[in-house]
Amino acid sequence: TDEIMQQEIRPLVAVDIIEQLHRQFAILSGGRGKDGAPIITFPEFAGFSDIPDEDFLNVVTYLTSIPSLEAASIGFIIIIDRRRDKWSAVKASLTRIAGAFPGNLQLVFVLRPSRFIQRTIADIGIKLYRDDFKMKVPIIMLNSVSDLHGYIDKSQLTRELGGTLEYGHSQWIHHRTAIENFAMTVKTTAQMLQTFGTDLAETELPNDVQCTEELLSAHTDHHSKLKDELKLAVKQGATLLTCIREPVTRSANSKLSPDELENVATVERLLAQLDETEKAFDQFWTKHHLKLEQCLQLRHFEHNFREVKLALDNLMEAQAGFADIGDSVTRVEHLLKEQKQLEEKGQEPLEKAQSLALHGEQLIQNNHYAVDSIRPKCVELRRICDDFTNETKKKYDILGKSLELHTQLDKASQWCEAGIYLLASQAVDKCQSQEGAETALVEIEKFLATAKEHQLSNPKEFYNQFDMILTPEIKANAQRILQKLEDVQEMFDKRQVSLKKLSAKQTRPVQPVAPHPESSPKRASPKITRPAGQENTSYHYYIRRRGPAAQNGNRALVQLRLADCSAEQKSCMGSLVNKSQRFLYHIINELIETERVYVEELQSIIEGYASEMDNPSLAHLIPSALQNKKEILFGNLPEIYEFHNRHEIENCIENPDLLARCFLKRKEDLQIYEKYCQNKPRSEALWRQCGDSIFFQECQRKLDHKLSLDAYLLKPVQRITKYQLLLKEMLKCSKNSEGTAELEEALATVLDIIKSVNDSMHQIAITGYEGDVSELGKLLMQGSFNVWTDHKKGHNKVKDLARFKPMQRHLFLYTKMLLFCKKREENTDGHEKTASYSFKNSLKMSTVGITENVKGDNKKFEIWYNGREEVYIIQASSVELKNTWISEIRKVLTGQLEACR
Repeated sequence: TDEIMQQEIRPLVAVDIIEQLHRQFAILSGGRGKDGAPIITFPEFAGFSDIPDEDFLNVVTYLTSIPSLEAASIGFIIIIDRRRDKWSAVKASLTRIAGAFPGNLQLVFVLRPSRFIQRTIADIGIKLYRDDFKMKVPIIMLNSVSDLHGYIDKSQLTRELGGTLEYGHSQWIHHRTAIENFAMTVKTTAQMLQTFGTDLAETELPNDVQCTEELLSAHTDHHSKLKDELKLAVKQGATLLTCIREPVTRSANSKLSPDELENVATVERLLAQLDETEKAFDQFWTKHHLKLEQCLQLRHFEHNFREVKLALDNLMEAQAGFADIGDSVTRVEHLLKEQKQLEEKGQEPLEKAQSLALHGEQLIQNNHYAVDSIRPKCVELRRICDDFTNETKKKYDILGKSLELHTQLDKASQWCEAGIYLLASQAVDKCQSQEGAETALVEIEKFLATAKEHQLSNPKEFYNQFDMILTPEIKANAQRILQKLEDVQEMFDKRQVSLKKLSAKQTRPVQPVAPHPESSPKRASPKITRPAGQENTSYHYYIRRRGPAAQNGNRALVQLRLADCSAEQKSCMGSLVNKSQRFLYHIINELIETERVYVEELQSIIEGYASEMDNPSLAHLIPSALQNKKEILFGNLPEIYEFHNRHEIENCIENPDLLARCFLKRKEDLQIYEKYCQNKPRSEALWRQCGDSIFFQECQRKLDHKLSLDAYLLKPVQRITKYQLLLKEMLKCSKNSEGTAELEEALATVLDIIKSVNDSMHQIAITGYEGDVSELGKLLMQGSFNVWTDHKKGHNKVKDLARFKPMQRHLFLYTKMLLFCKKREENTDGHEKTASYSFKNSLKMSTVGITENVKGDNKKFEIWYNGREEVYIIQASSVELKNTWISEIRKVLTGQLEACR
């Protein structure tokens, strides 16, 4: 019973009984009685008695369900047309109708058989069998349609019954089918919208961009399809309404029957329902679509937030790594440059963060549903941006203070060095005269006038001014320089006292003296008491400062001159010797100490980075671009480390003269720096590609290095320059002394290496040369020139080429070949411009000649080829440069000539 009750009871529709309706044994023409009762007509139908009971019941039930409830409640009027039939047919019809009619009956009209006999039988039969029909309504027997007109108006009867009502059974069936199909379409569409709405309401919002985009796309597509279905349904209803109203549209005199008017009302009601359903659905869809779009906005915002936050965190981490404030002007300038690079690198993520925060504020202003999630992220982004900006400003302030501090220290130190050099350069013998003493005094006073520009401020003020950056190391260095200032000032004070005494005019009584300088044999020469070791020290100092002439002179004469000096002069000279020697040893100590640190840094890089690239546990952190490229990144750094790890320089601390010999001894070994520098561009390119990888960050963290690897890979380049500077300083302190020649040769060796490194860096940038550059011999010179050509080809010759614009060419002079290249500068990945040299021409040195002077320009010279068949006029930037090149070319040509001989 429950199962039966739960089944949906669906009313009959035209399509279910379409065949029975087409038989037309009963019709609902649309006519009405005087009180509005619907009329059902049973036309003449030969096989009426043969119609199955089920078919009859279905048709009658369907016809009685069509009129409105109001009209059906009045009761139906039945007209049975049996004019051409027999009484038996009338009787059978009344019996069937009485037994199966489902509606409320009001009247039954019977058009009796027209033949006389059958009419008579019908009259008798109706009297006899009226009660058998079980009809509670009157049965009126009519002889003709005219009698029927007395009961029902002609306008409500079809033409078959003598009326004027237009009725087409096929059209009626078509309209009924269309109306019912439309009703089903409206119902189905409403159900689809309701189902889709339920699905939308129950949909959970995704947590990522892709799924949200897919869901939004799927829901939008489904919504578009449903809207298309709605449009089709509305179009279907509008078309149906037009068809029903077609008679009225066609003729102004036509009127729709009550049933047709009810059909119009039904279709209009369905269209109204469809419109209301669409409006409700659109309202719901608008809210849902807005939520989906806001969800997608939120997911994009969250995705971008994670990316920007990661970039900002990396930026802040990199900034936190800049803890070093520098220990020299060069180092601070390098740190400022790195800070500037970090600031420039941070501009893009900072701009993205600010833009994203602004976008988040716009979402909040647009009433986004996830305000509580968006607002904290906007606050976080702005906080990090402000922190980075403030920290950057703080870094610049600290580094600016550090630069100012080290600049002052350097100026003070340079002032001390210049002072020591000035005191040392004042020859003692020239200061013995009043004029010489006054000249020396003026030099000193003039130099002391510059003290305020180069010395440090008051120590207490100095420490207060730079208190925020005074690390123990910097403070110790400052104290050392302050002490040095005091020492130099003391030296100047003593020298001034001595020179002032010498410059004062002295009047002596004229006394007769012996014609010979020897002392009188009758009087003993007074002995001068000197501190132990002072005579030897003063002599050594004097020999050094007087140069080769004094070294080759008579030791006794030198001692005699020293004896003529006052005690103040000799004390001053001894102090100068001690200060100069102390400064020399300071330089050597600095060299040895920095050498030790340099070796330790090389060792840490090799063990902490290079060796870790072979560590299997870290293999997953190494970028693919770095695989099997350790030799490119580090070059021959292990070879440099092994060379310096011998600690040979430390053996020179007791004997500075050994230092120069150490450099000369290892002259050939120092060529490893050339090899390292030649690989540096490849190393830097690889670092730019992979430097941000987690592998390097992990290695730096383990080593506790404040600087990244690329800063340490610059150490070898800086080291070879450091040797040059220290050797120059040592040469200043040891001028014209023992070992000076070796120091000069050692400095020349280092300068030659630096030049060779520089030349080789240019050489590796040569492109387009098909041969092997290494087969051209040693690279002697390289540089840029203006070049004109003057070639003889057959009988044609280019003349007066000097009037034309010269070619800009970069020349590379080898022992076997002279290359002509064109210099090009290109930007690489946003870094500084790098030069490359495109090969244009070459000349074999074994077949060239040279003309050293060209008329009209002392900066020009000629190189010609094949008996002046090809002439290259070359203009240098200066006469000195021209002479240097001519000298080198002459050496090459002379060497070739000697080899031939």
